Amino acid sequence: MNRKQLKLGVFSFPLTKSNAIPCKNLVSILSSFSPQIYLLTSIDSLAQDNESSRVLIYGIDYTLESNLVKKISSYLYREVRLALLVKRLNKHVDTWVFFFGGDKFILPMLTAKLFGKKIVLLKGGSSIKDAIYQNDLFYIATLFSLKVNLFLSTYIVVYSHNLVSEWNFEKYRRKIRIAHEHFLNLNTFTVTTLLLDRPPLIGYIGRLSGEKGVMNFVQALPSILSDREDLRVLIGGDGQLREAVEASLQEVGFAAHTALPGWISHEDLPKHLNQLRLLVLPSYTEGLPNIILEAMACGTPVLATPVGAIPDIVKDEVTGFIMENNSPECIARNVIRALNSPKLKQIVDNGRRFVEENYIFEKSVESWSEVLIP
Repeated sequence: MNRKQLKLGVFSFPLTKSNAIPCKNLVSILSSFSPQIYLLTSIDSLAQDNESSRVLIYGIDYTLESNLVKKISSYLYREVRLALLVKRLNKHVDTWVFFFGGDKFILPMLTAKLFGKKIVLLKGGSSIKDAIYQNDLFYIATLFSLKVNLFLSTYIVVYSHNLVSEWNFEKYRRKIRIAHEHFLNLNTFTVTTLLLDRPPLIGYIGRLSGEKGVMNFVQALPSILSDREDLRVLIGGDGQLREAVEASLQEVGFAAHTALPGWISHEDLPKHLNQLRLLVLPSYTEGLPNIILEAMACGTPVLATPVGAIPDIVKDEVTGFIMENNSPECIARNVIRALNSPKLKQIVDNGRRFVEENYIFEKSVESWSEVLIP
């Protein structure tokens, strides 16, 4: 089948600040295969994109409820509404790509399956591990919906072969395909300040939530700053742990050493990354975090845990630094190791080169070609 004959739909619900860029990237990639993309989501933030005429957006309202009864009723309401939208687009879509939320909503995928559509489930992260580390009351429901949708899928796309065992997907191995939606504008994400010219600043940028290990980073600060009194810290992002992070910084006595700018827009990221001497990502679970690629492109060394697809990118003392686990003691020890590395300049150059060679638009299109046109 010719690329432009494909009739593609994308399910990404809800669309939030943290997943807007990955969703936008995926839509851009899939536009290489289809003249029209049908997007089911919660907001129309992609409507202002240059390719908006090629993206038809079908959205329903999304409000984060705090009341348990309202949460359940709103979820069921959205299940039905989204399934009806899949039915409405039946004649226009032959293949559905389910991205964010794709493993949490059963009725939309079941509807697509009943109409004989090809279903591609792109797993950007582990909803089960996220639910565990966030103490989600709906863990059992999330586990059930994931198992159902893994069964319904034609293909399951993950970022790395490492994730097959890490996420216990061995029984679905025949369905597994490797692809990603990651690519960077290397004119935007570039080195504007050389590493040695930057202030003594280390940091974390991402969601302030349990699975990211940000509290472990905060608890590591006393050991880090007792060794390097000149250091200052940036913790950028927003999320359910923001107040806990602020309280913990006050408790350990390093609030004055730490900047908490809140959510950092994608446009402002290169500026912040070009101020860091080291980016620390102490996650319990990951898929393939954009921030690692963006940091490497900006000449910022990365220290991360070996979870998800991270070991495919961050090779210890080659393209970055890997820590054995995310305990505060381990984080502190490895932050000092990274900052004192005599190979730091070479590691930074290797990281930038790795991103330039592997995370460009053409490479992403190539990986999706093998999924969509087998």
